[in-house]
Amino acid sequence: MALTRIALVGLGAMGLPMATNLVAAGFAVRGYDLRPESRATFAASGGVAAEAPAAVAQGSDALLLMVVNAAQAEDVLFAQGALDAMEPDGIVVLMATCPPKAVEHLAERVAATGRRFVDAPVSGGVVGAQAGTLTIMAAAPAETLAALRPVLEALGDRIFHVGERPGQGATVKAVNQLLCGVHIAAAAEALALAGRVGVDRDVVLEILTGSSAASWMLRDRGPRMLEDEPRVTSAVDIFVKDLGIVLEAGRGAGAALPLAALAHQLFVSTSGRGDGAADDSQVIRAYRLLNGDGA
Repeated sequence: MALTRIALVGLGAMGLPMATNLVAAGFAVRGYDLRPESRATFAASGGVAAEAPAAVAQGSDALLLMVVNAAQAEDVLFAQGALDAMEPDGIVVLMATCPPKAVEHLAERVAATGRRFVDAPVSGGVVGAQAGTLTIMAAAPAETLAALRPVLEALGDRIFHVGERPGQGATVKAVNQLLCGVHIAAAAEALALAGRVGVDRDVVLEILTGSSAASWMLRDRGPRMLEDEPRVTSAVDIFVKDLGIVLEAGRGAGAALPLAALAHQLFVSTSGRGDGAADDSQVIRAYRLLNGDGA
């Protein structure tokens, strides 16, 4: 049976355009967010805004969670009654970045009610959410993913079945975030060195992005590292959280992650000095302070 009634909790910078894309794809979508202005924006785009998690999930075939963390997902599902409001065979889709062990625990509790669970974190940021070009790393039984695929195809253009067990999607996302965080920190270190020795950083950036030293993160974040107050596409505090999840996953697997640990500390120090809401490219400020170059 096709999934037609979709609920989405978390109408933030990514969740709102995702919900809007589902509406545009022809799904009946209800959305909920703590912020009234987000609910109003979603309603203006053609969706139905609900006033509480249980109301948004009422009778839904699939409930997508674009929340901040696993604790918030647990609160929405159990404390606020969203899970019990779903159809008896409904699918809970956790799309936030969460620790693998926490995802496993949530999945067990969902399965105990007879409902299905898909561990499906995403990558692509706000731009990907707006364009419907997210990369989705889904872990679930094949038949569950097949039922959900039309919904996911409205959100992303790269949908990967990474395993059948909850937590496997979260682990793949942790690997992705490990590289993203380390790449941003490495780019910041390189550009901080260029600035320290007095060469033109714009010229250095042009050289690097066209050479074997290039990375997607360097090309995307590098230009913003050269700005004093760039627009925020992903905040420093997101990588404080995500690299913390990476380190937790490493501990659980018994894997040493020294580069991730160092990158995490750079983001933590940047946040700790009051820049947690700044664009994540501003981890370069940690290097300026280390080098005695001021903020």
